[in-house]
Amino acid sequence: MPNRPGRLNGLRHVAILVPNLEACERFYVDVLGMQVLNRANEDLVYLTCGNDNLSLGRAFAPSSGVQVVDHYGFVVDSLDELHAWYAYFKECGVTLLDRPFAHGDGAHSFHLLDPAGNKIQPIYHPAISGQRFSAPQGV
Repeated sequence: MPNRPGRLNGLRHVAILVPNLEACERFYVDVLGMQVLNRANEDLVYLTCGNDNLSLGRAFAPSSGVQVVDHYGFVVDSLDELHAWYAYFKECGVTLLDRPFAHGDGAHSFHLLDPAGNKIQPIYHPAISGQRFSAPQGV
């Protein structure tokens, strides 16, 4: 087996197709607080929290109804912040799938749905929470 060139630096980019691009963009920007990084065209927008990249593309074909990606997560910096996000989402009327719960490894999380039905997991994990990267210029 060839030598691995180095260690990956975590999952920083996710690209999803959504049937309702405008509603999903509003959700990620207005509810989650992400920023538009780049609008490539009317069917593709890139969003960021400052250290990541979420690509939302307009889906032109109907979904098979089977979600290929189970979920993706947004890291929060503390357990208190996780609970604050839960209360915020509840107040916003976001579809919550469960309540904050403890994992066996010290992590805590819960799950919610975006307007396209994608499952999102806000997660506090002691091994990665609190690590902040500076935002790219212009963001």
